[in-house]
Amino acid sequence: MRQWEKPAGDPTPNPKSIVEGDGYRITVLTPRLLRLEQAEGNSFTDAQTQAVANRRFDFSPFQVRLKGKALELRTDFLRLVYDGGPFSSNGLSIEVFSGINGIWHYGSRPSLIGGTARTLDEADGEVPLVDSIFSKQGYALINDSRSLFIEPDGWVSPRNPCVDLYFFAYGNDFLGGLEDFYKLAGSSPMLPRWALGNWWSRFHPYTDSEYLDLIQKFNDSGIPLCVSVLDMDWHVTSVDHKLGTGWTGYSWNRELLPDPEGFLQKLHSKGLKVTLNVHPADGVRSHEDAYSDMANRLGVASNFMDKIQFDVANREFMEAYFEFLHHPLEDAGVDFWWIDWQQQGGSSLDGVDPLWMLNHFHYADIKRKKERPLVLSRYAGTGSHRYPLGFSGDTCITWKSLEFQPKFTSAASCAGYGWWSHDIGGHFKGIHSAELQIRWLQLGVFSPIMRLHSSNSRFSSKDPWRLGPEMAQIATNFLRLRHSLIPYIYTMMELFNRTGAPLIQPMFFREPTAPDLWGQYWFGTQLIACPITSPMDQSTKLGGFKAWLPKGIWHDIFTGETYDGGRFLNLHRGIETIPVLAKAGAIIPISQEFENGAQNPARISLWVFSGSQGEFSLYEDNGAKPESIAQAITRFTLDSSGLTISAPDGDASLVPENRVYQVKFMGFGKGAVSAEKWDEEQGAAFVTVKAGREKAFVPVKNAAPESRIAERVFSLLQKAEIEYDLKRDIYDLTLRSASKVALLGELEAMSLPRPLASALTEIVAARIGERM
Repeated sequence: MRQWEKPAGDPTPNPKSIVEGDGYRITVLTPRLLRLEQAEGNSFTDAQTQAVANRRFDFSPFQVRLKGKALELRTDFLRLVYDGGPFSSNGLSIEVFSGINGIWHYGSRPSLIGGTARTLDEADGEVPLVDSIFSKQGYALINDSRSLFIEPDGWVSPRNPCVDLYFFAYGNDFLGGLEDFYKLAGSSPMLPRWALGNWWSRFHPYTDSEYLDLIQKFNDSGIPLCVSVLDMDWHVTSVDHKLGTGWTGYSWNRELLPDPEGFLQKLHSKGLKVTLNVHPADGVRSHEDAYSDMANRLGVASNFMDKIQFDVANREFMEAYFEFLHHPLEDAGVDFWWIDWQQQGGSSLDGVDPLWMLNHFHYADIKRKKERPLVLSRYAGTGSHRYPLGFSGDTCITWKSLEFQPKFTSAASCAGYGWWSHDIGGHFKGIHSAELQIRWLQLGVFSPIMRLHSSNSRFSSKDPWRLGPEMAQIATNFLRLRHSLIPYIYTMMELFNRTGAPLIQPMFFREPTAPDLWGQYWFGTQLIACPITSPMDQSTKLGGFKAWLPKGIWHDIFTGETYDGGRFLNLHRGIETIPVLAKAGAIIPISQEFENGAQNPARISLWVFSGSQGEFSLYEDNGAKPESIAQAITRFTLDSSGLTISAPDGDASLVPENRVYQVKFMGFGKGAVSAEKWDEEQGAAFVTVKAGREKAFVPVKNAAPESRIAERVFSLLQKAEIEYDLKRDIYDLTLRSASKVALLGELEAMSLPRPLASALTEIVAARIGERM
């Protein structure tokens, strides 16, 4: 029998952390994390499960007071009271002291904060969320009672009836709770670097020449791609009705792709990785190339051409499933798999979720290769984060769907699920709207994964040139931006893997007193993304976003506008941008190389923002798995004297020796640096630094930026579709006003249309203390 790789971790807890009595066991994993078990005859087992990989935490002191069968257990953060009998609402309670003082009684359910869902299939707006480890009462639970055991050889087995709960009492310490969650359930793995670039996907029966011509058109348009997704038409879909439908398949459609290996080699030669879609539910039918091998292995009489049923709980079937159906295709050039499981059933063992089994074993199987493993599949419950990526399913092409996706993505971090991949642009139904597609694409750039996708409708493909020249250029700019952000996102991914701090975080993760906002979110440590998810106002031609900014100074990375934080702001942007705000002192590494693939770049733009000291450590590696990884860290430090670029720490050979930095200073004012170029519109200075692998320094002087209120107002009025006389009156008023207070007062007295008045207020009141 094959040995399957298990998750990393030691499932055996520290014996000193256990309190055990007649039929129960309580394990103090941390002062805020308890395991609560009840089992007949004290038949407790410390195996890995679907949800839990590790219970070996450092010992945390606690106090226990016994009185007969009853006990009271205390840590610095909670107090457990238990009568010693069967768990019940009257007999077991936990009081939480974590800033949010709640009391849990056995069986009660708290009001969760965030969470995630199995799929967004057919969703047109919000769906219910589950599995968060945070709540408004300061506690939450993971119920692991029915989870499968992961055996020493990596296979799974059912467990005996029991109660097995994990009680999280982290209040509003969201990052602390996640850190311990990942220690318990396993860390979020490092993805291959190329997974962070642009993906092309479409449900369409491409011929090989048609597909290669499309990839060439992307290249000719200056749009880099990293991943090529082949939906189900790669395999034979037209089958005899007696065999069933064509959704499941493992045999190349040679009418469309007559030379599959040659086709895959050409995609690889263009710098692309390739994934194939697979719907395994219908098993293996007699028309498949691998049918005879499967039938012989499994003892099916192949001369009768009986269908081989899909059975994820049958070990012999699963070994043959990989050996005959998947490995030959991987040998031909397939890099990873898109597991499109939507069905019920598929298992001979009651209680087994085939989706979780497919995720677990596909990920374990692909680990046999030299590259970092990856699968694309739906969420299958707590522990699914160990098998990235998440495929969120077939959403409707509507503004309601778009509006929900920022919340869905950031809320998933509350369940420890940080790598969702959405159908950017939506999948099916809905309406055609170039504005909607652009706004969705802008969200995709600031999402964990940027995967364009569409249904098999001939009208809904997401290739940018279908949008017309102006919109196509905006789409191209953002797709290029996504590719250029790979160094930043990759660094954030390493931080996520190492510390448990996700790439996407709700605002309250770092600002517990922040308003309950889901539309905006932290995108890494340096940026706040505010995607616009509603149609623009037709008079101003601006989309709007009501944002809340933490205290401090914030810079829009696109416009160069600077804002004072600690307040709500109505932000307005044309279709060409969305509000993405960098904190004061932010340093963001941006690749200036736009070829397919995702190598460590020789040309990097550093976006450096004024207002505070700052530091950023760029992480790069050789792309290997943990056992053979080599790493390099390049530190950028901003202080009152200037910007320091350190020599790389670690394996310097990973850094191109001819590396050049184009430093873009934003918000510093003209004359702050000895600039080669000054961008008047953004208020940005550019300096080129040929650092290679050596230390470098760029001096910065104190130079206050000039007010650009009049220029901003003129630009707004130039595009607005309003009366010319009104444009003149507003602009003349702006030029003659002596103060911001006076200007705001006179604008209010003009009783302007609300969208126009709000956009003008944003410009005038961006910096409260700035002069006119």
